[in-house]
Amino acid sequence: MSDFMDKAKDFADKHDKQIDQGVDKAGDHADRRTGGKYDEQIDKGVDMAQARTGEGDQGRR
Repeated sequence: MSDFMDKAKDFADKHDKQIDQGVDKAGDHADRRTGGKYDEQIDKGVDMAQARTGEGDQGRR
């Protein structure tokens, strides 16, 4: 399992921008599905996820 995690971390480091864009898109979708009711919580979660994928936020709203 450790080998898998190492590969996942390497992938995330190499593709930080694409991962951040995907997380941002998922957050936007969640905002739409909830009618913006949980916007602040979703934004906080998106920011936290983006910070863990390497260089962090790549252009969040």
